[in-house]
Amino acid sequence: MERLQLVATVLFASVLLLDPGIAAAAGGAAPGTTGGASEPQTAPKSTSKANAKKKPANTNKSSSADDFIAGYHVAYALIYDQADYSGGIATLRALNHDNNPDVANLLGYANRKLGRYDDAKFWYERALAVDPNHALTWSYYGMWQVEQGNLLKAKDDLEQVRVICGTECRPYRLLKEVIEGTAIY
Repeated sequence: MERLQLVATVLFASVLLLDPGIAAAAGGAAPGTTGGASEPQTAPKSTSKANAKKKPANTNKSSSADDFIAGYHVAYALIYDQADYSGGIATLRALNHDNNPDVANLLGYANRKLGRYDDAKFWYERALAVDPNHALTWSYYGMWQVEQGNLLKAKDDLEQVRVICGTECRPYRLLKEVIEGTAIY
């Protein structure tokens, strides 16, 4: 039952990440935003007869978001829980969301774990091109740098993580431990 509650919480958080308007409608800033000025709000829909003739909104949008979230979680479990990196990569690629920074980052991680360093670099750079403040990608890219023997660049990446989320966040601690040689991730 706890696992089901955790999955539901993760799914809800993922929906918020995919549709920042939900968080804005609830009165808060969307995750990953700085708050501040919100997006322009549209005027309320009129209830006139002209609008009543319009086709109903596409309900497939929600199911495609649900499909994406479910597929992402399957890939996440394959990669992190089962160390099935090839299976995770195949699942992620089938989602057709390669420009999502979380997807690209996870593709980078799985490829790095398989020793495909050129592919890992490609995916980390894609994730950072989409979201230059993706702390976990900077952390994993720093680990890639350590594995390539480039400790100075890894320390630069650690500084990027520090600027984004401070020294207490998980991405910072993970990369710091790898740089110090006290962990392998």
